[in-house]
Amino acid sequence: MNPTVTTVEPPANWGSNDLTALARSLGSPWYRLVGDLHDIIHVTTQRYASSRGVKNLFLPVTTRTVTCPTALGSDSEPVPVTVSGVNTYLADSMQFALEYGCRVAPGGCYTIMPSFRGENPDETHLGQYTHSEAEIPGDMNALIDYVTGYVQALAGAILDGVGDRLADARGDVSHLIRMVETKGKFAELTFDEAVRTVADVDGTIRDEGEWRTLTRKGERLLMQRVSEFVWVHHFESLAVPFYQAFGDETGTTAKSADLYFGMGEVVGSGERHTSAEELRKSIALHGVNEQEYAWYVRMKEEFPMLTSGFGMGVDRFLMWVLKHDDIRDMPLISRTDELKSWPASVTRP
Repeated sequence: MNPTVTTVEPPANWGSNDLTALARSLGSPWYRLVGDLHDIIHVTTQRYASSRGVKNLFLPVTTRTVTCPTALGSDSEPVPVTVSGVNTYLADSMQFALEYGCRVAPGGCYTIMPSFRGENPDETHLGQYTHSEAEIPGDMNALIDYVTGYVQALAGAILDGVGDRLADARGDVSHLIRMVETKGKFAELTFDEAVRTVADVDGTIRDEGEWRTLTRKGERLLMQRVSEFVWVHHFESLAVPFYQAFGDETGTTAKSADLYFGMGEVVGSGERHTSAEELRKSIALHGVNEQEYAWYVRMKEEFPMLTSGFGMGVDRFLMWVLKHDDIRDMPLISRTDELKSWPASVTRP
Protein backbone atom coordinates (compact mmCIF):
# COMPACT_ATOMS: atom_id res chain seq x y z
CA MET A 1 0.00 0.00 0.00
CA ASN A 2 1.27 3.45 -0.90
CA PRO A 3 1.85 5.23 2.45
CA THR A 4 0.90 8.58 0.89
CA VAL A 5 -2.62 7.36 0.08
CA THR A 6 -5.37 7.57 2.68
CA THR A 7 -7.53 4.47 3.00
CA VAL A 8 -10.96 5.08 1.48
CA GLU A 9 -13.79 4.56 3.97
CA PRO A 10 -17.56 4.80 3.47
CA PRO A 11 -19.34 7.96 4.67
CA ALA A 12 -21.77 5.68 6.62
CA ASN A 13 -24.82 7.83 5.97
CA TRP A 14 -27.30 4.95 5.81
CA GLY A 15 -30.00 5.08 8.46
CA SER A 16 -29.91 8.86 8.54
CA ASN A 17 -32.98 10.96 7.80
CA ASP A 18 -30.78 14.04 7.65
CA LEU A 19 -30.80 15.16 4.01
CA THR A 20 -27.56 17.08 4.52
CA ALA A 21 -25.84 13.92 5.77
CA LEU A 22 -27.19 11.93 2.83
CA ALA A 23 -25.86 14.51 0.40
CA ARG A 24 -22.34 13.83 1.64
CA SER A 25 -22.47 10.55 -0.28
CA LEU A 26 -22.37 12.52 -3.53
CA GLY A 27 -18.82 12.60 -4.82
CA SER A 28 -17.61 10.26 -2.06
CA PRO A 29 -14.46 8.35 -3.14
CA TRP A 30 -16.04 5.24 -1.62
CA TYR A 31 -19.13 5.41 -3.81
CA ARG A 32 -17.14 6.38 -6.90
CA LEU A 33 -15.22 3.13 -6.40
CA VAL A 34 -18.41 1.15 -5.76
CA GLY A 35 -19.92 2.64 -8.93
CA ASP A 36 -16.93 1.54 -11.00
CA LEU A 37 -17.20 -1.94 -9.49
CA HIS A 38 -20.86 -2.06 -10.51
CA ASP A 39 -19.88 -1.45 -14.12
CA ILE A 40 -17.17 -4.12 -14.04
CA ILE A 41 -19.62 -6.65 -12.60
CA HIS A 42 -22.21 -5.83 -15.25
CA VAL A 43 -19.80 -6.05 -18.19
CA THR A 44 -18.04 -9.19 -16.90
CA THR A 45 -21.32 -10.97 -16.17
CA GLN A 46 -22.48 -10.36 -19.73
CA ARG A 47 -19.20 -11.55 -21.23
CA TYR A 48 -18.98 -14.64 -19.04
CA ALA A 49 -22.61 -15.64 -19.58
CA SER A 50 -22.29 -15.13 -23.34
CA SER A 51 -19.16 -17.29 -23.41
CA ARG A 52 -21.23 -20.09 -21.84
CA GLY A 53 -24.20 -19.65 -24.18
CA VAL A 54 -26.35 -18.05 -21.46
CA LYS A 55 -28.61 -15.18 -22.56
CA ASN A 56 -29.83 -12.06 -20.82
CA LEU A 57 -33.62 -11.72 -20.53
CA PHE A 58 -35.75 -8.69 -19.59
CA LEU A 59 -38.03 -9.72 -16.72
CA PRO A 60 -40.64 -7.91 -14.58
CA VAL A 61 -39.85 -6.66 -11.09
CA THR A 62 -43.28 -7.77 -9.81
CA THR A 63 -44.47 -11.33 -9.39
CA ARG A 64 -47.54 -13.21 -8.20
CA THR A 65 -45.30 -16.17 -7.24
CA VAL A 66 -42.63 -15.63 -4.61
CA THR A 67 -39.73 -17.99 -4.00
CA CYS A 68 -39.81 -17.32 -0.25
CA PRO A 69 -43.27 -18.47 0.87
CA THR A 70 -44.02 -18.49 4.57
CA ALA A 71 -43.15 -22.15 5.00
CA LEU A 72 -40.35 -24.53 5.93
CA GLY A 73 -37.06 -23.67 4.26
CA SER A 74 -37.85 -19.96 3.94
CA ASP A 75 -36.29 -17.30 6.11
CA SER A 76 -37.88 -14.05 4.95
CA GLU A 77 -41.23 -12.50 4.14
CA PRO A 78 -42.44 -11.42 0.69
CA VAL A 79 -43.03 -7.71 0.05
CA PRO A 80 -46.63 -7.01 -1.08
CA VAL A 81 -47.47 -4.08 -3.36
CA THR A 82 -50.49 -2.90 -5.32
CA VAL A 83 -49.91 -1.95 -8.96
CA SER A 84 -52.84 -0.64 -11.04
CA GLY A 85 -55.23 -2.11 -8.50
CA VAL A 86 -53.63 -5.56 -8.64
CA ASN A 87 -52.31 -7.08 -5.43
CA THR A 88 -48.90 -8.55 -6.20
CA TYR A 89 -45.37 -8.75 -4.80
CA LEU A 90 -42.01 -7.22 -5.51
CA ALA A 91 -39.78 -10.02 -6.76
CA ASP A 92 -37.69 -11.67 -4.07
CA SER A 93 -35.82 -13.53 -6.81
CA MET A 94 -35.98 -13.98 -10.58
CA GLN A 95 -35.56 -17.73 -10.20
CA PHE A 96 -39.03 -18.82 -11.29
CA ALA A 97 -38.99 -16.37 -14.19
CA LEU A 98 -35.54 -17.65 -15.20
CA GLU A 99 -36.76 -21.26 -15.07
CA TYR A 100 -39.56 -20.14 -17.38
CA GLY A 101 -36.95 -18.36 -19.49
CA CYS A 102 -34.99 -21.59 -19.96
CA ARG A 103 -37.97 -22.92 -21.92
CA VAL A 104 -37.47 -20.14 -24.50
CA ALA A 105 -33.67 -19.81 -24.10
CA PRO A 106 -32.69 -23.47 -23.59
CA GLY A 107 -29.00 -22.66 -23.28
CA GLY A 108 -29.75 -20.78 -20.06
CA CYS A 109 -30.51 -17.20 -19.04
CA TYR A 110 -29.47 -14.58 -16.49
CA THR A 111 -30.37 -11.22 -14.97
CA ILE A 112 -28.93 -8.65 -12.60
CA MET A 113 -31.89 -7.02 -10.88
CA PRO A 114 -33.13 -5.77 -7.51
CA SER A 115 -34.66 -8.25 -5.08
CA PHE A 116 -36.96 -7.36 -2.20
CA ARG A 117 -37.43 -9.30 1.03
CA GLY A 118 -39.09 -8.50 4.31
CA GLU A 119 -35.92 -8.49 6.40
CA ASN A 120 -34.56 -5.98 8.86
CA PRO A 121 -31.21 -4.72 7.54
CA ASP A 122 -28.12 -5.54 9.57
CA GLU A 123 -24.40 -6.02 8.88
CA THR A 124 -24.99 -8.85 6.39
CA HIS A 125 -28.63 -8.43 5.27
CA LEU A 126 -30.53 -5.89 3.17
CA GLY A 127 -34.25 -5.79 2.54
CA GLN A 128 -33.56 -4.40 -0.96
CA TYR A 129 -30.43 -5.66 -2.67
CA THR A 130 -28.91 -6.42 -6.06
CA HIS A 131 -29.12 -10.02 -7.22
CA SER A 132 -27.06 -11.62 -10.00
CA GLU A 133 -28.98 -14.75 -11.00
CA ALA A 134 -28.82 -17.38 -13.71
CA GLU A 135 -30.56 -20.62 -14.61
CA ILE A 136 -28.74 -23.12 -16.81
CA PRO A 137 -29.45 -26.56 -18.24
CA GLY A 138 -27.80 -29.33 -16.26
CA ASP A 139 -27.39 -30.64 -12.74
CA MET A 140 -25.91 -29.25 -9.52
CA ASN A 141 -22.36 -30.17 -10.55
CA ALA A 142 -22.70 -28.20 -13.80
CA LEU A 143 -23.95 -25.27 -11.77
CA ILE A 144 -21.04 -25.40 -9.31
CA ASP A 145 -18.68 -25.33 -12.29
CA TYR A 146 -20.49 -22.32 -13.79
CA VAL A 147 -20.55 -20.31 -10.56
CA THR A 148 -16.92 -21.07 -9.71
CA GLY A 149 -15.85 -19.79 -13.12
CA TYR A 150 -18.11 -16.77 -12.75
CA VAL A 151 -16.75 -15.50 -9.43
CA GLN A 152 -13.19 -16.10 -10.63
CA ALA A 153 -13.95 -14.10 -13.79
CA LEU A 154 -15.32 -11.25 -11.67
CA ALA A 155 -12.28 -11.23 -9.40
CA GLY A 156 -9.94 -11.24 -12.40
CA ALA A 157 -11.78 -8.39 -14.13
CA ILE A 158 -11.69 -6.29 -10.95
CA LEU A 159 -7.95 -6.83 -10.61
CA ASP A 160 -7.44 -5.85 -14.25
CA GLY A 161 -9.73 -2.83 -14.09
CA VAL A 162 -9.14 -1.26 -10.68
CA GLY A 163 -6.63 -3.52 -8.94
CA ASP A 164 -4.03 -0.84 -8.18
CA ARG A 165 -6.65 1.66 -7.16
CA LEU A 166 -8.34 -0.91 -4.94
CA ALA A 167 -5.03 -1.81 -3.29
CA ASP A 168 -4.42 1.86 -2.47
CA ALA A 169 -7.98 2.44 -1.29
CA ARG A 170 -8.35 -0.66 0.88
CA GLY A 171 -4.78 -1.83 1.45
CA ASP A 172 -5.02 -5.38 0.09
CA VAL A 173 -6.13 -7.31 -3.00
CA SER A 174 -4.50 -10.63 -2.12
CA HIS A 175 -7.90 -12.24 -1.55
CA LEU A 176 -8.88 -11.52 -5.17
CA ILE A 177 -5.56 -12.92 -6.40
CA ARG A 178 -6.08 -16.11 -4.38
CA MET A 179 -9.53 -16.59 -5.86
CA VAL A 180 -8.28 -16.11 -9.42
CA GLU A 181 -5.26 -18.38 -8.90
CA THR A 182 -7.19 -21.25 -7.28
CA LYS A 183 -6.76 -24.17 -9.66
CA GLY A 184 -9.55 -26.63 -10.24
CA LYS A 185 -12.52 -26.73 -7.89
CA PHE A 186 -13.01 -24.86 -4.66
CA ALA A 187 -13.27 -27.04 -1.57
CA GLU A 188 -16.55 -28.98 -1.30
CA LEU A 189 -18.31 -30.61 1.65
CA THR A 190 -21.71 -32.13 2.17
CA PHE A 191 -23.82 -30.49 4.84
CA ASP A 192 -23.27 -33.48 7.15
CA GLU A 193 -19.50 -33.15 6.70
CA ALA A 194 -19.73 -29.42 7.41
CA VAL A 195 -21.68 -30.08 10.61
CA ARG A 196 -19.05 -32.54 11.82
CA THR A 197 -16.35 -29.98 11.08
CA VAL A 198 -17.80 -27.22 13.28
CA ALA A 199 -20.16 -28.96 15.74
CA ASP A 200 -17.61 -28.86 18.58
CA VAL A 201 -18.18 -25.09 18.87
CA ASP A 202 -21.44 -23.79 20.36
CA GLY A 203 -23.62 -21.57 18.19
CA THR A 204 -22.48 -22.94 14.84
CA ILE A 205 -25.56 -25.07 14.08
CA ARG A 206 -29.15 -23.88 14.01
CA ASP A 207 -31.31 -26.85 15.01
CA GLU A 208 -35.07 -26.45 14.52
CA GLY A 209 -35.87 -30.06 15.33
CA GLU A 210 -37.20 -30.94 11.87
CA TRP A 211 -34.20 -29.40 10.14
CA ARG A 212 -30.75 -27.95 10.73
CA THR A 213 -28.55 -25.42 9.01
CA LEU A 214 -25.30 -23.55 9.64
CA THR A 215 -25.38 -20.22 11.42
CA ARG A 216 -23.24 -17.31 10.24
CA LYS A 217 -20.79 -18.26 12.99
CA GLY A 218 -20.75 -21.79 11.62
CA GLU A 219 -20.12 -20.60 8.07
CA ARG A 220 -17.16 -18.48 9.14
CA LEU A 221 -15.66 -21.21 11.30
CA LEU A 222 -15.98 -23.64 8.40
CA MET A 223 -14.02 -21.26 6.18
CA GLN A 224 -11.34 -20.93 8.85
CA ARG A 225 -11.00 -24.69 9.22
CA VAL A 226 -11.41 -25.80 5.58
CA SER A 227 -10.82 -23.04 3.03
CA GLU A 228 -11.60 -19.38 2.44
CA PHE A 229 -13.65 -20.51 -0.60
CA VAL A 230 -15.86 -23.49 0.18
CA TRP A 231 -19.00 -25.09 -1.25
CA VAL A 232 -21.48 -26.82 1.06
CA HIS A 233 -24.11 -28.95 -0.65
CA HIS A 234 -26.85 -31.49 0.05
CA PHE A 235 -28.51 -29.56 2.84
CA GLU A 236 -31.46 -31.11 4.64
CA SER A 237 -34.58 -30.78 2.46
CA LEU A 238 -36.67 -28.98 5.05
CA ALA A 239 -33.91 -26.39 5.55
CA VAL A 240 -34.15 -25.17 1.95
CA PRO A 241 -37.10 -24.02 -0.19
CA PHE A 242 -39.38 -26.58 -1.81
CA TYR A 243 -38.10 -26.06 -5.37
CA GLN A 244 -34.70 -27.68 -4.70
CA ALA A 245 -34.48 -31.22 -6.11
CA PHE A 246 -34.28 -34.15 -3.72
CA GLY A 247 -30.74 -35.34 -3.08
CA ASP A 248 -31.65 -38.94 -2.21
CA GLU A 249 -34.47 -41.43 -2.67
CA THR A 250 -36.01 -40.63 0.71
CA GLY A 251 -36.16 -36.87 0.09
CA THR A 252 -34.17 -36.22 3.26
CA THR A 253 -31.55 -34.09 1.53
CA ALA A 254 -31.70 -31.60 -1.34
CA LYS A 255 -29.40 -30.84 -4.26
CA SER A 256 -28.78 -27.37 -2.96
CA ALA A 257 -25.37 -25.73 -2.73
CA ASP A 258 -24.06 -22.58 -1.06
CA LEU A 259 -20.71 -20.94 -1.77
CA TYR A 260 -19.06 -19.34 1.25
CA PHE A 261 -16.37 -16.67 1.16
CA GLY A 262 -15.87 -13.33 2.84
CA MET A 263 -18.75 -12.79 5.26
CA GLY A 264 -20.19 -16.29 4.66
CA GLU A 265 -22.85 -17.31 2.15
CA VAL A 266 -22.49 -15.15 -0.96
CA VAL A 267 -24.05 -17.53 -3.50
CA GLY A 268 -27.08 -19.75 -2.95
CA SER A 269 -27.89 -22.32 -5.61
CA GLY A 270 -29.38 -25.66 -6.43
CA GLU A 271 -30.75 -28.14 -8.91
CA ARG A 272 -34.51 -27.91 -9.50
CA HIS A 273 -37.14 -30.63 -9.56
CA THR A 274 -37.48 -31.87 -13.13
CA SER A 275 -40.84 -33.59 -12.85
CA ALA A 276 -44.15 -32.29 -11.53
CA GLU A 277 -44.50 -35.44 -9.43
CA GLU A 278 -41.34 -34.75 -7.43
CA LEU A 279 -42.24 -31.06 -7.16
CA ARG A 280 -45.65 -31.91 -5.70
CA LYS A 281 -44.04 -34.19 -3.12
CA SER A 282 -41.73 -31.38 -2.06
CA ILE A 283 -44.54 -28.81 -1.93
CA ALA A 284 -46.51 -31.07 0.39
CA LEU A 285 -43.43 -31.85 2.50
CA HIS A 286 -42.79 -28.13 3.04
CA GLY A 287 -46.39 -27.29 3.84
CA VAL A 288 -46.82 -24.96 0.86
CA ASN A 289 -50.21 -24.26 -0.77
CA GLU A 290 -49.89 -25.84 -4.22
CA GLN A 291 -52.58 -23.58 -5.67
CA GLU A 292 -50.25 -20.59 -5.25
CA TYR A 293 -47.74 -22.35 -7.54
CA ALA A 294 -50.15 -23.97 -10.00
CA TRP A 295 -48.50 -22.43 -13.08
CA TYR A 296 -45.08 -23.62 -11.90
CA VAL A 297 -46.32 -27.17 -11.42
CA ARG A 298 -48.00 -27.10 -14.83
CA MET A 299 -44.76 -25.92 -16.46
CA LYS A 300 -43.00 -28.98 -15.04
CA GLU A 301 -45.80 -31.19 -16.35
CA GLU A 302 -45.83 -29.84 -19.88
CA PHE A 303 -42.20 -28.76 -20.31
CA PRO A 304 -40.02 -30.93 -18.05
CA MET A 305 -36.39 -29.80 -18.15
CA LEU A 306 -33.35 -30.41 -15.96
CA THR A 307 -32.07 -27.01 -14.84
CA SER A 308 -30.06 -25.58 -11.98
CA GLY A 309 -29.73 -21.98 -10.87
CA PHE A 310 -28.03 -19.59 -8.50
CA GLY A 311 -28.36 -16.17 -6.94
CA MET A 312 -25.34 -14.12 -5.92
CA GLY A 313 -25.84 -11.17 -3.61
CA VAL A 314 -23.87 -8.47 -5.43
CA ASP A 315 -23.67 -6.35 -2.29
CA ARG A 316 -22.20 -9.27 -0.33
CA PHE A 317 -19.72 -9.90 -3.12
CA LEU A 318 -18.68 -6.24 -2.95
CA MET A 319 -18.21 -6.52 0.82
CA TRP A 320 -15.64 -9.23 0.13
CA VAL A 321 -13.97 -7.24 -2.67
CA LEU A 322 -13.66 -4.16 -0.44
CA LYS A 323 -12.79 -6.16 2.71
CA HIS A 324 -15.61 -4.40 4.50
CA ASP A 325 -17.83 -5.64 7.31
CA ASP A 326 -21.16 -3.82 6.85
CA ILE A 327 -23.39 -4.43 3.84
CA ARG A 328 -25.37 -1.26 4.53
CA ASP A 329 -22.46 0.73 3.10
CA MET A 330 -22.73 -0.99 -0.30
CA PRO A 331 -25.85 0.44 -2.05
CA LEU A 332 -25.27 3.70 -3.92
CA ILE A 333 -28.74 4.85 -2.87
CA SER A 334 -29.66 3.46 0.53
CA ARG A 335 -33.11 2.18 1.42
CA THR A 336 -32.19 1.54 5.05
CA ASP A 337 -34.52 3.45 7.41
CA GLU A 338 -35.85 5.41 4.45
CA LEU A 339 -38.15 8.33 5.29
CA LYS A 340 -41.73 7.14 5.53
CA SER A 341 -43.00 10.53 4.38
CA TRP A 342 -41.55 13.56 2.65
CA PRO A 343 -40.22 16.33 4.91
CA ALA A 344 -42.35 19.46 4.94
CA SER A 345 -39.44 21.45 3.45
CA VAL A 346 -39.16 19.14 0.42
CA THR A 347 -41.53 19.35 -2.51
CA ARG A 348 -42.57 15.89 -3.58
CA PRO A 349 -41.90 15.21 -7.27
